[in-house]
Amino acid sequence: MTVDLPLVFTAPKRGMPPRHFADLTREERREAVVELGIKPFRADQIARHYYGRLEADAAAMTDLPAGIRAQVAGALFPALLTPVRHLACDAGETRKTLWKAHDGTLLESVLMRYADRATVCISSQAGCGMACPFCATGQAGLTRNLSTAEIVDQVRAAAAAMRDGEVGGEPGRLSNVVFMGMGEPLANYKRVVAAVRRITDPAPDGLGLSQRSVTVSTVGLAPAIRKLADEKLNVTLAVSLHTPDDELRDTLVPVNNRWPVAEVLQAARYYADTSGRRVSIEYALIRDINDQGWRADMLGKKLRKALGHLVHVNVIPLNPTPGSKWDASPKAVEAEFVRRVQEQGVPCTVRDTRGQEIAAACGQLAAEN
Repeated sequence: MTVDLPLVFTAPKRGMPPRHFADLTREERREAVVELGIKPFRADQIARHYYGRLEADAAAMTDLPAGIRAQVAGALFPALLTPVRHLACDAGETRKTLWKAHDGTLLESVLMRYADRATVCISSQAGCGMACPFCATGQAGLTRNLSTAEIVDQVRAAAAAMRDGEVGGEPGRLSNVVFMGMGEPLANYKRVVAAVRRITDPAPDGLGLSQRSVTVSTVGLAPAIRKLADEKLNVTLAVSLHTPDDELRDTLVPVNNRWPVAEVLQAARYYADTSGRRVSIEYALIRDINDQGWRADMLGKKLRKALGHLVHVNVIPLNPTPGSKWDASPKAVEAEFVRRVQEQGVPCTVRDTRGQEIAAACGQLAAEN
């Protein structure tokens, strides 16, 4: 099912949006309302509306005197993201949204409802500069970083959609957030970390999700992985490895030329030791490229040596993009790959795939528009 929403496209200048309420810390929010000539306690009232009631329209914040709502809207709630299209599948339990930012930039998020949880996959950049050749977003290049508020508002919108029964047909609760949409999260480090804090801080300072329910992915920016470990957050780190050998990874994940496999795994081990959390290794299985049995053996051996029991491999069946030479591995090859990784003593499972009929590969929908 596709829902197209009315939208006027112009020729915008690309750039970060104006300051938004979700960009601000608690102290900064209080300072911002005081600058408007409003009493500081109003900042907490606004926060309860935005983070607690998931309300982004200041005109609907009825706790505020009618006379200041327009002032608050103009100063703290600039237009961030407008939905362009909603695409649904999986009996309505998966919904992909194409968003238009204030400058015309396009980005995507995907909300997936399961029996025991609801997960939103969000973007941290519009496009991506990592240039992985099998990735739709990587093929498009980087447009710009997203602001903290643009990241947070994807989660707020997903939480509101779950509350209102828009995905799955009955009210529910958003439980998980994964930074696995468009972009390399650790290349937008400062804003991503700030967004994680807004997402996980308890109300009225944030959306109140558990840090353990947030996953931040990276293609392997080793110094940023170590820096993230030192933040003392309790989020899951996911490393998109895709092959255990440098020769192939230099091609599949070009940043490997700067931080090779051994250095990435050392940084991942530092993260695991510092956080006590198991690291997730993402492996997109590509037919006749990285799906050989010997690579499964090498992957298992390297991970066991580098990370011990603090690792889990997610094998991802590749979702091919139109016109791409890359294709998914046959199921028999996939099963053998998983078996051989497990044989090395490393937990390995195949990730559940959702939304293949709605341009589910990251960046596909934006490219089509």
